[in-house]
Amino acid sequence: MSDRVGLRGAGVTPPAASTTDRSARPLLRAVDATRTVPELAGLLRELRRREARQQGETQLTYRQLAAKTGWSRGVIGEYFAGNILPPTERFDVLIRLLGATVSEQGALATARDRVEEARRRPDPDGAATVRTGGGRGRGRPAPLPVPRQLPPALPGFVGRAEQLAQLDAGGDPASTVVVLSGTAGVGKTTLAVHWAHRAADRFPDGQLYVDLRGFDSTGAVVTPAEAVHGFLEVLGVPPERMPVHLSAQVGLYRSLLAERRVLVLLDNAHDVEQVRPLLPGSPGCRVLVTSRNRLAGLIAAEGARSITVGLLSSAESWQLLARRLGAHRLTVEPQVVDEMVERCARLPLALAVLAARGAAHPTFPLATLAADLRESARLSDAFDTGDAGTDVHAVFSWSYRSLTPAAARLFRLIGCHPGPEVGIPAAASLAGLPRARLPRLLAELADAHLVAEHAPGRFGAHDLLRAYATELTERLDPDDQRQAAVRRGLDHYLHSAHAAAVLLQPGWDPTALSDALPGVVPERITDQGQALAWFTAEHRVLLAAVVHAGRTRCDGHAWRLARTLVDFLQRQGRWSDLADAQRVALAAAGRAGEPAGQANAHRDLARALVRLGREEEAAGHYRSALALFAELGDHSGQARTHRAFGAMLDALGRYEESLHHATRALALYEHTGHPAGQASARNAVGWAYARLGRYGAAREHCEQALALLRRTDDRHGEANTWDSLGFIHDRLGHHRRATRCYGRALTLYQRIGDRYDEADTLTRLGESRHAAGDRPGALRTWRRALAILDGLGHPDAERVRERLAVA
Repeated sequence: MSDRVGLRGAGVTPPAASTTDRSARPLLRAVDATRTVPELAGLLRELRRREARQQGETQLTYRQLAAKTGWSRGVIGEYFAGNILPPTERFDVLIRLLGATVSEQGALATARDRVEEARRRPDPDGAATVRTGGGRGRGRPAPLPVPRQLPPALPGFVGRAEQLAQLDAGGDPASTVVVLSGTAGVGKTTLAVHWAHRAADRFPDGQLYVDLRGFDSTGAVVTPAEAVHGFLEVLGVPPERMPVHLSAQVGLYRSLLAERRVLVLLDNAHDVEQVRPLLPGSPGCRVLVTSRNRLAGLIAAEGARSITVGLLSSAESWQLLARRLGAHRLTVEPQVVDEMVERCARLPLALAVLAARGAAHPTFPLATLAADLRESARLSDAFDTGDAGTDVHAVFSWSYRSLTPAAARLFRLIGCHPGPEVGIPAAASLAGLPRARLPRLLAELADAHLVAEHAPGRFGAHDLLRAYATELTERLDPDDQRQAAVRRGLDHYLHSAHAAAVLLQPGWDPTALSDALPGVVPERITDQGQALAWFTAEHRVLLAAVVHAGRTRCDGHAWRLARTLVDFLQRQGRWSDLADAQRVALAAAGRAGEPAGQANAHRDLARALVRLGREEEAAGHYRSALALFAELGDHSGQARTHRAFGAMLDALGRYEESLHHATRALALYEHTGHPAGQASARNAVGWAYARLGRYGAAREHCEQALALLRRTDDRHGEANTWDSLGFIHDRLGHHRRATRCYGRALTLYQRIGDRYDEADTLTRLGESRHAAGDRPGALRTWRRALAILDGLGHPDAERVRERLAVA
């Protein structure tokens, strides 16, 4: 009774009891003999006819069966034709709809499993088969075609070891879909095809391939219907059996791939909707998708794995060129090759275009190719091949055209940004948009791989994409809008950096700034820790912004930005960066006619030159700075310059001259009422006395400096003074007291991120320990100092090595 009630509840009329005895026995005998798909299909057809006779009605139509089973009409037709074995899922619903008795249901389910087991056993010739036949289904199974659609693998494939390992590993067995995503021209298809050929033997039932042309220049995107129709043709479905509707085609496609091991490569997909209908349902199949977009929907809904394809490394770029041009041509001109790699931004497509030019002229020196790149005014000139498929400018444009208008504008404005990366707050100021709108727009650019999120909230684009953005903004955006964007970006960095510099070095003299343009919202930085973290994250951008400001003739921004960087770059030991920025600042201040900017740039350039071992040149800049500050009546500027000049003379062993400059700085700071400056100068006077052996006066001045520093938040000045006291106590033979002073200095240097001065103090602490007879402690300390100096690439490392060698 429960079976009959359940069938009616499902909209299925159960067979009459009297029918079971009369009709089931012949059918059951036929079921027992069933071994093939066509034989099983014959039983289904017989059930359908019998049910119609018993009910006195016409047979159930495929439409009716589809509505009750959830399968498509086309797939049901294939089941009844014997072309496809019905899956286990919902097979019981189908045979109950066809009026099978309880005993027939069990026998038919067993027969279906027996047929499936027989299909899994390979034929003697090793071919997979699909059961076809007419009439009563007694025909010989015909082999299902084994497609081999992969395009040729690119000869000379290089690199991608990490991505190949990820593809080989397979990841979660439940994840049968892998998305290779990356920017245009990065080599996604090359990687996918290379791996597909390498892994072909894992998929004995074939490899399907389609170029979906998701970013085609003609706009002729391949639709899912076109793609699946092509797959069905390759799988041997004749025109008369081809379903009309997409849903039926997809159902047939998935049924044909059921229980098979096929690799499906979907190349150049535009979006999830283009891919989803082409996913097989069989866990034995693997789908590899390439796209410039991330296709996050596949990851979320289908559990796809995502593998990002990035730029080649420099070494891989060399390998690519060597494969195309011959290693001997590269070794003759290694510096030229480095330039070519850099100008191609390590983008495989650009490197391939350049290599093709070189291969076409095997006798030309590579320097001619590099010169062509150097002299090309536009990206379209540098990498124009005449073929839209390999033209770098063209392939970028296909990604750009897919953007929304707001995201497209933001991408163009990246051409107004100094690079190499931008944070969300700076991007908001650049675009003059509320900060809340930027995450969505940047995510759209990242999804299209027109930018990459290198760190949380920080986005960058390689040089060729930045050049493309610059060309777009110059061509599409009016001059006034472009110039306003440049100014907003520089305003953002200048106002943010100025606030951070004041916090990082409380004794720093602020500079008067003009108001930022509307739409600019500088960073909110509230303490020294945040200031240090901000400079750490942004210093490369700020250095680029100094150059960008000078190039765009925003000269006031150029020298003021360079000045904000001085203390941070000194602490990090980035002397070359500091020197480069100050040279730009000096030229910019000169063009702007701002002597205050020139004076500051002279002094800060001199600081860097001292560390680079160019003391004579540095002395000239110090004197120029002192003269300009004197003309301006800027006592604080003069004092800071005397303090720095004296430090240089101390390093040269000219202690009396160093004391003179330190004393002059102290007098000027006392005249201006500058507590942090007075503390710094008193410490400098104390240090100079210590170098002259006058330790009593030295200690007195340094202790007065500490008292002044308690009224400020100048941790750097405090660290310098504890270091001086450590030196004084060491010279007095108070080694334990010296160690404590040096320890306090080191704690402060580490807290404020001053790597160079930390190493300098460690060097002196090692000397104190060695003098106290603690050789193991001295060696440990010197090794710590050496590790820091080597990391900074600083020449002082050699002196520490010498100490270690003789200790």
